[in-house]
This record gives sequence, structure tokens and C-alpha cells, in this order.
Amino acid sequence: MAKDNKNTSKKPKLSPYWIYGIVIAIFLGIQFFGGNAFQNTKEIKTSDFISYLEDGDVKEVIVISNTKTAKVYLTKAALEKEVHKNSKSKSFLPTGNEANYTLKFGDLQNFENRIDTIIAEKGLSTTRDADIENNAWGDILISLLPFVLIIGVWIFIMRRMSSGGGGGAGGQIFNIGKSKAKLFDEKSDTKTTFKDVAGLEGAKEEVQEIVDFLKFPEKYTALGGKIPKGALLVGPPGTGKTLLAKAVAGEAKVPFFSLSGSDFVEMFVGVGASRVRDLFKQAKEKSPSIIFIDEIDAIGRARGKNNMSGSNDERENTLNQLLTEMDGFGTNTNVIVLAATNRADVLDSALMRAGRFDRQIYVDLPDVRERKEIFEVHLRPLKKEETLDIDFLSKQTPGFSGADIANVCNEAALIAARKGKKAVNKQDFLDAVDRIIGGLEKKNKIITPSEKRAVAFHEAGHATVSWMLEHAAPLVKVTIVPRGRSLGAAWYLPEERLIVRPEQMLDEMCAALGGRAAEKVIFDKISTGALSDLEKVTKQARAMVTVYGLSDKVGNLTYYDSSGQSEYGFTKPYSEKTAELIDKEISDIIEEQYQRAINLLENNKDKLTELAEVLLDKEVIFKDNLEKIFGKRAFENTVISKTEEEE
Repeated sequence: MAKDNKNTSKKPKLSPYWIYGIVIAIFLGIQFFGGNAFQNTKEIKTSDFISYLEDGDVKEVIVISNTKTAKVYLTKAALEKEVHKNSKSKSFLPTGNEANYTLKFGDLQNFENRIDTIIAEKGLSTTRDADIENNAWGDILISLLPFVLIIGVWIFIMRRMSSGGGGGAGGQIFNIGKSKAKLFDEKSDTKTTFKDVAGLEGAKEEVQEIVDFLKFPEKYTALGGKIPKGALLVGPPGTGKTLLAKAVAGEAKVPFFSLSGSDFVEMFVGVGASRVRDLFKQAKEKSPSIIFIDEIDAIGRARGKNNMSGSNDERENTLNQLLTEMDGFGTNTNVIVLAATNRADVLDSALMRAGRFDRQIYVDLPDVRERKEIFEVHLRPLKKEETLDIDFLSKQTPGFSGADIANVCNEAALIAARKGKKAVNKQDFLDAVDRIIGGLEKKNKIITPSEKRAVAFHEAGHATVSWMLEHAAPLVKVTIVPRGRSLGAAWYLPEERLIVRPEQMLDEMCAALGGRAAEKVIFDKISTGALSDLEKVTKQARAMVTVYGLSDKVGNLTYYDSSGQSEYGFTKPYSEKTAELIDKEISDIIEEQYQRAINLLENNKDKLTELAEVLLDKEVIFKDNLEKIFGKRAFENTVISKTEEEE
């Protein structure tokens, strides 16, 4: 019985479009073929007709003037002749009034005169009649066709508008206020679980507890506690906030509504608030359930800020409705809201308070241990060498997010495939990191010998200064092969620090200025090649003075606004006199480190030149080349990682 049901369910359904097509085909057939659609009357030449007429075989001729055709009817005696044996009609629906022959003629008047002349000369009893042939069905169809087309187009548009398939404002004119949330089915829609989320142990523990709230609420409410209303996932892009929400969907075994903050935004007034109401209505009907709003900053920005033209009123209405649904009259405790954003500083304070988002889960960039776990997840589908050191890879990717690591693994596989390898090895991963950070090598880029020499001394200056400073990141690789937008690049292994001291920042600034200092020491000229270096040190010096309060002259002050609202203002939070002091302090810090770099390079000019010559010869040098020239570095850090500084 089950088998029969299965076969029955697979029978094709009759689409209404097939019916429309059949009807249209019938009308077209009637139009084109008229009353002769099912007839097969033999057509003869005019000369044959004249011959039959002169022989007295023709009983009647009906001349149809509008189509310039004639119907020929034979006498009973003529039908017995051998020559007319094929003249009998072969129509599918015989009516007893079918012509024996049809023919086409040219000029109507000449044709009729010729027939009349032969009848008169031969004394025939043949009769000639005239007629006009009309296609009634065709005329009706032509008259009704415009109305049919208009009605058909209207039905098509209305069906598209009322269906969920048409996107945007015009695509769902009747469902415009309906929620666009996708309801995930744990059996088919999502297979992601907490096992697929590497690292993020603290965040994973908190969201796993939310899943437990919904599965076993009595465990937590037995002591009088309340289930949290919501949790906000905050962190830099690519750290796994959405992935974590997918894992919740896979683990929860409860209805999971997922949508983006921009799905509430529409050109029509009141649509956003209506969609919020509909979303929570659906969620309450299926409670216990989870709502996940990705990029909630699209609707959750602070109200009354940056409202220059009143264009944000609709967004504010949407936010007001969301606030009411999360914690207002008639709320339901069996609906938990998860949200993700990397702009928590711009969110409205009413949205962030306890009772709406009770928990803020910070999803930070992974450390060395977490990066190793992420690598293990993304390396599973790759054909890699057995001896691949995952610890080494995790140390080579400081500051990389989970998305960056996934990109590294994919890029390494592509590089290995491009080289025709059977497995991905360590060098492929290093090349992938280099390409992601610095860009693709451009060995065919035209560069003059003098420019190449300047780039070599610039990069050698970075390497020399960083090698001699205690807190500067030790260098691993230097290249003068153009890569991406840079003419040369240097790779470093900085220590991953949780707090940074002034001397560490100053050493890093000095190393960054080593390139321009080397140009000044060797050529007594400077160039535009230090743009990215100057941008980096200027930002760092400004942060020291205005953000971290590390300047003695400015004092223990910060002009940093963690709420992010100061960017909307037109005034500075300090006076003009303080602005001048800040500018001078930034300039003094940078110039002091620049002079420090020049002094270091002046004292080691011969080693700088030797290193630059090796770089010109090999184009790429590594840590070993520096050790041969400078000896072992006096300051070795136990924890190493990797970044890059570009020319």
C-alpha cells in the first residue's frame, strides 16, 4: 500500500497553463484553417478546370471573391469517370456539401467572363454563383484577443504579487507586511552543530545554555529563575557569529527563524513594524522557538542620531516595535532572540539593556590554540601531507579570523592544484598566506634598476631596525618582488599581546620608519614609497596621544568615544589650543623615532648595504640571511605569530 501511495504522489500534476495552451491552439487552428480545418479537398489548376468545364463535367462553380478561390462541384455522370476518381472529399467530418475541387484564380472579372463565355458557347447547364467566405470563430477571436491579453496579464501580475516569489516592494504587494524570516527544519535545512564550531569555547558555552533553556526549562525555573529574553553576539567580521547561530539552529531541535536586519527595511511606511509583529506572532505560535536577526545594526541604531532629514523615521518605528515585542506588554517567555552585529557601539541603549538582550556574548578573534582547532576543521576535506604541522600554521596566522583561515585553506588547495600536486603541503599554505596578505606576485611589472635598488634598501632598512630593537617584531621574510599594490614587502612575527606598553609602540614605529630612514642614509633622498609606513605610524602616534593617554604633555586624557556617536558631531571635544598641542605631540613622537632609526642605520651602514645587496641578488631573503649578517638576535620571543608590512 505504501508503494502505491508513493507512486501516486509522483504523478505529474495538470498545470492550468496546459489548459490555456490547448484553448489558444484550438482558436489559432480555427483562425488559420477556418471551416476547412478538417477537410482535404483536391486543388486543381485553372487549365484543368476549363477542360472539365468544356467537357460538361461541372455542375456548379461557386466563386469566392474575397479569397480568389473557386469551389467546383461535378455532375453525377462525371463522378463515374476514371479521371475524377480522386475527386471525392476525404474530410474527417463530412457534411455532405463538400466541393470536389478547389482552384485559385487571378483577376476576378476575367475569370467570371471566361466561365460565362464557355457556358454560352457550349450550351452547358452549369451554374455560376458568387460567395464571400467568413470565419466567424476567427472574427470572434480577433475581437476578443485584446481583452483576453489584458485579463491574462492582469492575472499573471496579481499572482506574482500575491506569491512569495517576487522580491522587493512590488513582489509581495499583498504580503508586504509579512515576515521574511526563513524557518529552519532541523531534519533537512541545517546540519551545522557545535562540533563544527572550532574555538569560541566561552561563546559556545553560553549559546549552548540557551539551547538547554528551551529543551529543559524546568531545570532552570525550578529555583525561581527566568529564561533569558535574548543574547547579542558581538565581534569583528568573520569570527563565526552567524556560524554559531547556525549551530544553535542545528542543536536546538526547536523552530528557528532566521533573517537579516535589512529584511525589515522597505520603502513603504509601517512595513518594518508590521514585519516585526508578524515575526513574533509566528514565533509565539511555534514556541518554544528561537529568532535570529543577523546584522541587527541595520534597524537597531541609536534613535535620534544622524537623523539629518527625517529619513530614519521608518527605521525608528521598526526599532520601537522590536523593543515592544522583546519586553513589553503581552510578551512570551518561550521565544528567545539571538542577534549578531560587529557594530555594537551604534546600537540603541534601550535595545542593549537587560530584559531585552540579557547577555552580550563577545566573539573575539581566535588565539593560537583556537586557530589550531579552526585549521583542523577546515583541513578535514583537504588532501594534505601527513607531516603537515598544524601548530606551525596556527602560529603563522596572527589576527586571522575563522573566515580568513577558511580562505587560507581553500587558497592553499588551489595553489597545490595549480602546481599539479597530489597533496597540499606546508609551502602551499605559506604561499596562500602571502597571497592573501600581500596579493599576487607581479614578476612582469616594469621597474627600473634604480627603483629596484631603492626598494631593496627600503626593505633592508625595515629588516635591520626591527632586528635591533627589543620590542619590534622579528622579521621572517623580505621580498622586493612586486606583490599587489606594493613594490616590496616584509613579513614579521609579532608577539600576541593583550596590553601594549609605550616602549613597545615606539619600537614598532621606529621599525616602520626604518625604510624611509634607509633611503635617507644611503641616497640622502626620500621617496613616496613610505606611504603605508607613514599612515601606520601616524595612526599609532595619534592613538597614543588621543586614545590611550600615553603622552606626558597631553596627560591622562582620552578623546575616544566608545559609543561611536562623536563621529556625528561637528565639533571636537577639545579646544583649538589643545588641538595644536596634540598635533605637535604627534609630530614630535614620529620625528623622534625617525631620527632614532637614522642613528641605528648610520651605525650599521655596512651591514645594511650587505643585506640590500643580498636582497637585490636573491629578491627574497629569510631570517637565516639576517642571522649570517647580524648574528643571533638578542631578543627572542617565545610566542611567535605573523603579520606583514607593505611598502
